[in-house]
Amino acid sequence: MLKQLLSLLRVHQWVKNLAILLPLFFAGKISLLSETESLLTVVQLFFAFCFAASAIYIINDLKDVEADRLHPKKSKRPIASGYFSPFQARIIFLIIVAIASVFFLQVKQEAQVFILLYFVLNIVYVFWLKNIAIVDVSCISLGFVLRILAGGAALDLFVSHWIILVTFLLTVSIAFAKRRDDLILQKNSETLFRKSQKGYTLAFIDVATSISFSVTLISYIIYSVSEDATQRIGSDKLYITSLFVFLGILRYLQISIVEENSGSPTKILRKDLFLQIVILLWIVTFALLIYGKSI
Repeated sequence: MLKQLLSLLRVHQWVKNLAILLPLFFAGKISLLSETESLLTVVQLFFAFCFAASAIYIINDLKDVEADRLHPKKSKRPIASGYFSPFQARIIFLIIVAIASVFFLQVKQEAQVFILLYFVLNIVYVFWLKNIAIVDVSCISLGFVLRILAGGAALDLFVSHWIILVTFLLTVSIAFAKRRDDLILQKNSETLFRKSQKGYTLAFIDVATSISFSVTLISYIIYSVSEDATQRIGSDKLYITSLFVFLGILRYLQISIVEENSGSPTKILRKDLFLQIVILLWIVTFALLIYGKSI
């Protein structure tokens, strides 16, 4: 029962909501988490996004239940498999919305605006926008941008346009790679799992993913040597972190194109040792440049 409930709520996807911490990290203000008030604000914002996202997942699964039953992986979801009936899922949805509302009401109004925008965007996405090629991946990326903006608003932190740009481009790239996995499944089963797939081909996805990742890398490199970033961070060696971004992008392209296994970004990050090491090295290097001041 618990396992199925956690699956319905997509608790394993909650890690995405840690994006609210990026403004803290890039501003060099991680120390704020040692303050009770700031830590409480972050926790409340995190769970507001978590339960809002879970509510959206339930709506999505209720809407797509018939299509999910034809999907080799999604057919195992709690509603598609029949473990939870649509009525039970709706009851759980109401409970989750109530819990989300409790956390939502605790955060600052400035942050509430971004949570509401996130919820509305995803509702429109579920019922309409996810059926439109290119728009679908853009909506996913905007969701991450809204998380970052909410994190900045909740703690009165400046959110650089570079963070917004790189985050949007990176998540668009990963979303394109995920669509590639859908096309592989479609090719093998001859079943259309997403309406937006009509606007994609493997050739287009490969080009789009390569372009998106390339622009992401270029944008990050420009950011790392920009006067704005070096002054804000207090180091002119930020460009060193570009190496890890480059290696991470190459590995993700390898997983997507060579291994044809880019269907679940969360699962990839959880299991791929190469990516884990690269991300860890990026975090450590970046943290030393921001907080060490000795490099």
